[in-house]
Amino acid sequence: MAKATSLTLAQARLLHLAAQGLLTRPEKTATRAALRQSIARMQLLQIDTIHVVSRSPYLVLHSRLGHYPREWLEETLAAGHVFETWAHEACFAPMPDLHLHRTYNAATRRHWGLANAERHAKSHRKQLDQLLAHVRDNGPVKSSDFERTDGGGGAWWGWKDEKRWLETLFAQGELMVVRRENFHRVYDIAERVAPQLAQASSAWAAETVHTHFIEKAIAALGVTQARWINDYFRQKPRLKDADLDALVASGAVVRVQVEGWDAPAYVHASNKALLGKARTNKLEASHTCLLSPFDPVVWDRERGSTLFDFDYRLECYTPEEKRIYGYFVLPILCRGELIGRLDAKAHRADGVFEVRALHAQPGTVWSEGQIMDVAQAIVQSAVWHGTPSVRITRTQPAKLAAPLRRAIKTFQLEGSSL
Repeated sequence: MAKATSLTLAQARLLHLAAQGLLTRPEKTATRAALRQSIARMQLLQIDTIHVVSRSPYLVLHSRLGHYPREWLEETLAAGHVFETWAHEACFAPMPDLHLHRTYNAATRRHWGLANAERHAKSHRKQLDQLLAHVRDNGPVKSSDFERTDGGGGAWWGWKDEKRWLETLFAQGELMVVRRENFHRVYDIAERVAPQLAQASSAWAAETVHTHFIEKAIAALGVTQARWINDYFRQKPRLKDADLDALVASGAVVRVQVEGWDAPAYVHASNKALLGKARTNKLEASHTCLLSPFDPVVWDRERGSTLFDFDYRLECYTPEEKRIYGYFVLPILCRGELIGRLDAKAHRADGVFEVRALHAQPGTVWSEGQIMDVAQAIVQSAVWHGTPSVRITRTQPAKLAAPLRRAIKTFQLEGSSL
């Protein structure tokens, strides 16, 4: 048996970032095509409604594209290049994968969002059919089209009936999101949103679809251990190395060794060129940016810890008194490393981008170059958010605050390149 390809941890990290589109600085001018390519590379773009800084999908794209108009994402959805689906969580996905996701959601994936919809469909079929007929006869609808009469509301568990029914029909695949208005979903009959659904198509075997998603996850991750694969598309069960033997034997996946790991790693054949560059030290990290808390790079806590020695836990759903770093904490990616995190808030009315707290990775001392890179990333993010005035409230260590403020001031005076 041929000796497995070996990578250092640093090489594996760069391969992962290259596959995710986070290795090198974005092109100076973003394009709609680049936005579509970015989503295709990641396979999924997670949706979340928290907008204390900016809603997550916009942040994820900004970290990869640089300055771009937010409305491009809505235009991409309305043009039918992407669609919305339950996958890792609620996500945008490339339209060519529509049949894969619908097949997997109907037969295999056991996501909580799908399970809730299935229970709701069984107990409210009459109301669902009435709403479906209304949409079929009257055209696209959004939740706000239906007035609430019971005086409740205000949180997801207080949704009015029509909102629950729309979400159930969406999860069941009978409705799709045709567009968004002020980020609110607009629903229509699935076959009107995606006419290809009305055409006869060959059935996908469940095992075939399962294997497709395994391959897609490996490709999106660049390099991964078997145990990290299933989380990307919320597949079950967690994989073992033996589960990948057939893909390795067929050449679809390459098994490699990463120094310091007690388990083998896997690279998809589509990333062989990147693997070769990683092995020969031809991948160079030049990009620094602020990542969304819902970025694929930090989806899996164990993966983030193993690859980057970065223990990241989402705290926005944690009671305030139990938070360690803050409400909406953005990991800081600096030239191939996760070197810290910051809790931010965009005060749009005042034009202020507030860094409530910035924490360098424990045990590290930022170089002057890292301080400059992070300062520029903060200024770029602030300008893109329409909050060009940056306020640093505190840093850990405290002595980081003064040089960081000076560096930020430098970029503000010079005019940061976007």
